[in-house]
Amino acid sequence: MKDSSTRLQASDLSPPFSAARKTPSPSEMAEEDPKPLNYIPEVILKKRKSREAWALRKKEQFQHKSFQSIKKPEDFIHEYRNQEVDLLRTKRRVKRKVPHANSNVLIIIRIQGKKDMHPRTRKVLYSLGLRSMFSAVFVKPSEGIMAKLQRVEPYVTYGYPNLKNIKELIYKKGLARMDGRKVPLTDNNIIEQELGKFGVVCLEDMVHQIYNAGPHFKEVVKFMWPFVLNKPADGLKGSKTLYKEGGDTGNREDLINELIDKMN
Repeated sequence: MKDSSTRLQASDLSPPFSAARKTPSPSEMAEEDPKPLNYIPEVILKKRKSREAWALRKKEQFQHKSFQSIKKPEDFIHEYRNQEVDLLRTKRRVKRKVPHANSNVLIIIRIQGKKDMHPRTRKVLYSLGLRSMFSAVFVKPSEGIMAKLQRVEPYVTYGYPNLKNIKELIYKKGLARMDGRKVPLTDNNIIEQELGKFGVVCLEDMVHQIYNAGPHFKEVVKFMWPFVLNKPADGLKGSKTLYKEGGDTGNREDLINELIDKMN
């Protein structure tokens, strides 16, 4: 018979984890402070989404631009040949007799871009103040001006503006040069300040000087920026052929006023 002293109590056999932490009741869990949620305001989310979309667009634009900027050798050869053709065409035009203008004043409108343009042609256009498509300037016809027009004929059209169009262009699209800035001609005080010493003090005086190619024509034209006309809905075919041969460019004489009406 085993000694009773060696008997172990049931409590002595309980596992060491029997004294583990007691599972809290639902009521006790409810009493504990809830953990804060990671809340992000909707405004921040929208801004983040907008930034991501912007970054994606910029990446696509950069990739597209990088792809376009890579030119093949044959592209350069083609561009060079076209520029040489433009130069030869210009030289042939210069050899022709300089046409006589049947008016005291001309308006020149640039109607072609810079594609296939020889640097010499661009230089002449810039000297006339025609740096962009659909820009326009008034000039007094002279042998020098007509020689320049021959050089740039594939890129411009010109003719004899009537009084109505001269007046409307100056009133609607005239911009004064003021310290390199473009200032609308809405105040006669501006005109008097700059041109008063020439007896030109208002818009009507400017119109008079332009239409009649007056003694202060040069000062009035220099006072204004080149006009920026609108692209016409029709009337231009995109051709560098002369107008008298069924194209767009060159001298339109009095018919230039029909084109001005569409672009003003």
